[in-house]
Amino acid sequence: MTKLKTIICTIGTRPEAIKMVPVIRALKTSNWARCVVVATAQHREMLDQMLGRFGIAVDYDLDLMQPNQSLSQLLARMLPKLEPIIEQERPAALIAQGDTATVFGSALAAFHAQVPFGHVEAGLRTHNLAHPFPEEGYRQMASRITHWHFAPTPQAAENLKSEGINPSRIFITGNTCIDTLFQTVAELPQQKTNATKTILLTAHRRENFGQPLADIFTAVLHILAQHPQVQVLYPVHPNPNVQELARHVLGQHERITLCEPLDYFDFVVAMQNAHIILTDSGGVQEEAPSLKKPVLVLRETTERPEALEAGASKLVGSNIAVITQEVNRLLEDEAHYRSMQIKQSPFGNGHAAVAISNALSADQ
Repeated sequence: MTKLKTIICTIGTRPEAIKMVPVIRALKTSNWARCVVVATAQHREMLDQMLGRFGIAVDYDLDLMQPNQSLSQLLARMLPKLEPIIEQERPAALIAQGDTATVFGSALAAFHAQVPFGHVEAGLRTHNLAHPFPEEGYRQMASRITHWHFAPTPQAAENLKSEGINPSRIFITGNTCIDTLFQTVAELPQQKTNATKTILLTAHRRENFGQPLADIFTAVLHILAQHPQVQVLYPVHPNPNVQELARHVLGQHERITLCEPLDYFDFVVAMQNAHIILTDSGGVQEEAPSLKKPVLVLRETTERPEALEAGASKLVGSNIAVITQEVNRLLEDEAHYRSMQIKQSPFGNGHAAVAISNALSADQ
């Protein structure tokens, strides 16, 4: 009997759980891999919520989340905890997804141990280290020490090639979030059409803390003042920088619902029921086009230009006038609204995880 190859998958945040679930499942159901799941718990409660919902068991829990810890403190605690796990498991590969401290720490720990690292969702770039911060820097640095680059789109692959990455190490797979989205939608009941138009808002990124976030909230109030039939649903991120301002500016409006972060299944329902999505999230920019929901991106740059080029999303930053103008246009111009409902998502067909598993298997 052929000995199974150990593959360590690290996850730290809710988005990583959503995007790594199909990869973990593909590895666990393969005939060649033994999948070991390591949770850094960079986001404790939100990560646990996702893992429980998807039935993913954690083999090692580093439990790294602490109130108000800096990124340097997080990484300083992560590396010494990853090192003995790698030594004990002696993996054939270590893989992680995205652009967080968990991903960069995993790549660095694997590099130190001379274990090949696989980067899921590789090659996304804004080429601006301040936007998003620190994610753009983590992505670029991780690419230098990555063995398998699992690029979600041809553009991401081209970004890597332009930086001198060996094309034989780049695999265009699609994005694993589309795998999870399609699987989830198939399990949900058919959603009824809602006569009330709902704007789904998600805003939590570090570069929007302070005045940018205040301006976003002000734009939301302006929109509601102009459109009495519109309501807003805002699942508020637990970060105090977001919570306090959201409740101060938006908390008393009768047509704004502030709630705790939603379970992933409930969030997919919220996206299905939304008329427009305002977001600074990366994952939502990828998921919404598959649900035919127009997206206005509350950022100055995006590492997901494919949705912009396809016409499914538009950058609006935190500018009050621009946000208000673009939402008004979507609410009032039906032809413009339909033009942002693209036929096919540029982010994949729902089979990215199998492609990743196959690429790993072929290289063992």
